Amino acid sequence: MENLFKPINLGPLALNNRIAMAPMTRSFSKGNVPNDLVVEYYRKRAEGGVGLIITEGTCVGHKAASGYPNVPFIAGDEALAGWKKVVDAVHHAGGKIAPQLWHVGAIRKPGVEPGGDTLGFGPSGMAMPGKVTGHVMTKQDIAEVIESFAQAAADAKAIGFDAVEIHGAHGYLLDQFFWSETNVRDDEYGGDLAGRSRFSIELVAAVRKAVGEDYPIIFRFSQWKQQDYSARLVETAEALEAFLAPLVTAGVDIFHCSTRRFWEPEFEGSNLNLAGWVKKLTGKPTITVGSVGLSNDFLPNDGTANFRDAETANLDNLVERVNNDEFDLVAVGRALISNPDWVEKVKKGQFEHLVPFDKQQLMSLV
Repeated sequence: MENLFKPINLGPLALNNRIAMAPMTRSFSKGNVPNDLVVEYYRKRAEGGVGLIITEGTCVGHKAASGYPNVPFIAGDEALAGWKKVVDAVHHAGGKIAPQLWHVGAIRKPGVEPGGDTLGFGPSGMAMPGKVTGHVMTKQDIAEVIESFAQAAADAKAIGFDAVEIHGAHGYLLDQFFWSETNVRDDEYGGDLAGRSRFSIELVAAVRKAVGEDYPIIFRFSQWKQQDYSARLVETAEALEAFLAPLVTAGVDIFHCSTRRFWEPEFEGSNLNLAGWVKKLTGKPTITVGSVGLSNDFLPNDGTANFRDAETANLDNLVERVNNDEFDLVAVGRALISNPDWVEKVKKGQFEHLVPFDKQQLMSLV
């Protein structure tokens, strides 16, 4: 297990170990500003030994970016000052931190603040396949959203974040462009997967220009969507390689490969999971994620959003994959909600002291 806890350098990003904190929406930032409770929440995980903290989704400064109450923004002086306190606390505890830059897209419902009655924005105005409920983005809208991500990344760098992560997964805005079921455009931002990827490619390139050449950009993507767990962008390794290559060219340094269960193979004929395949195909560092250290994934397969409890689980499969160098970092989610010091407990072999995940733990920020 020692390889989990060795220092690792991913380009200019020097980390104390291979453990990352997965981004998890917590909705405790009243007025969309990280407060002292949020500062302490992240500080505890850094103090507990997490090498890289990836924050909860934090909305860029576009009028339709937010879809949920009390999520933090990374735009405006007050929100940036709040995040500066988080960054300083994490650094003081010896950790590194990256914000996850987020736009919910067509999932947004009018009435969520900020934004008021603004409709959700999407490539074809659809949060769900075949059902137009939002605003169909114009090319001017696309340019404005791209600029909001670039500005957020520049601001994140300016206040001391060590990297940025672009949220391109789970059926939110960037993923709505990727997914053929929610992108039926007939211009250059639609069509085949190469066309549907154009928005994200341009966005990554704009972020790269905003932060410079030596600042790490992480890109999170998934095959599955919150709208459809069985959805897949690609069915073969060859198609995955074609999807990823332009993102690498645009400026992605690290891929965060979101799966619900990290131990599941991605394609037939190989035991590699999604992160393993991405590293093999691109040569770029990858982050694996998906129910690490727990017995259940986070949501049932019944279409509801009811998080479910999970017992602790052994790490044998994970350790074997780390030792085989299948991926570079391991993102831990709910286990770090239950155990702020999860890293230290695992490192010391104190598995009997790990607390199972109880969905009631989501009701507070500790």
